Amino acid sequence: MSGSDVRLLGAGEIRALADELDLRPSKQRGQNFVIDGNTVRRIVREAGVGAGDVVLEIGPGLGSLTLALLEVADHVVAVEVDERLARRLPSTVLEHAPDLAEHLTVVEADALRLQALDGPAPTAIVANLPYNISVPVLLHLLALLPSLEKGLVMVQAEVADRLAAPPGSKTYGVPSVKAAWYADVRRRGDVARSIFWPVPNVDSGLVSLARRDPPSTTATRDEVFAVIDAAFAQRRKTVRAALRGRYGDTEAALTAAGVDPMARGEVLDVHAFARIAERLAA
Repeated sequence: MSGSDVRLLGAGEIRALADELDLRPSKQRGQNFVIDGNTVRRIVREAGVGAGDVVLEIGPGLGSLTLALLEVADHVVAVEVDERLARRLPSTVLEHAPDLAEHLTVVEADALRLQALDGPAPTAIVANLPYNISVPVLLHLLALLPSLEKGLVMVQAEVADRLAAPPGSKTYGVPSVKAAWYADVRRRGDVARSIFWPVPNVDSGLVSLARRDPPSTTATRDEVFAVIDAAFAQRRKTVRAALRGRYGDTEAALTAAGVDPMARGEVLDVHAFARIAERLAA
C-alpha cells in the first residue's frame, strides 16, 4: 500500500474523534495529540524505520503517528493506557488505512508496568512519549526489550537535551548516563508546540537511539545504576564525597578505576561509572 492511500489525521479529524469519545485531554497522562501530517511523516523519516521493522509505539492516542508508521513498517504494536483510545484505534485505522489494519496490534496497558509483549519482537520504538513519564518509560522499555535496535522519541525539549547530553555539559545527569548504557543517543531537532492539540506550554524535541552493547564489566546493571544515582544525588560534591554515604571510603576503588576522586559525577561517562561499580562490588 502506498503512502498516498493512507489518510492521515488533521486537526478536524482529531477534534471530531475527541468529541465522539467525549475525551478531554488529560494533563496527567500527557495527552497532547499531533495534528500535523508533515510532522508525523518527519518523525517516521527521521526514525529510519521501514520494511522488516516491527515498531513499538507508546501512547498512540488518537492514531496520528500510528497511521504514518503503518505506511512504512511491517507491523506496529501500540501500547495505550487509556481504554477509550485503545478500543477506538483499530477502527480509526480501518477507516483511514483499511488495507493496513491487520498490521496493527493494540495493547491496552501501562507502559511503565509492561512485563512482556506477545507477537513479533519490536525492532524499533517510535513514540510521542507522555512528558511526565518519558524517561522512566524509555529506560524501562530499553531494559525489557533487547530486540529494540533503534528508535526516535518526541519528548519535552528540556528532557531531550538531558537524554542526549555529553559528559561535562550543564544538562548531563542521570538520564544521560543511563540512556548511554543502552544506546547512542542523539538530539534530532525541535518540534513546535503549535502542531499539538491542545497546545502544550512547552516545546518538544526529537531524540534518536541506536542500540549498542553496554560497557564491558563484571558489575551488574543495577550495581552501575546505583553508583550513578549516588553520584548525582549531591551534584556539587566530588564523586568521592557523593558516594561516601552509601559506600564508605571509596578513594582506593576510584583510583583503581582510573577516576580522580576529586572529580564530579557530571564529567564521568558511563564506562567510568561501570569501572567504579566493578571496583566497589569487588
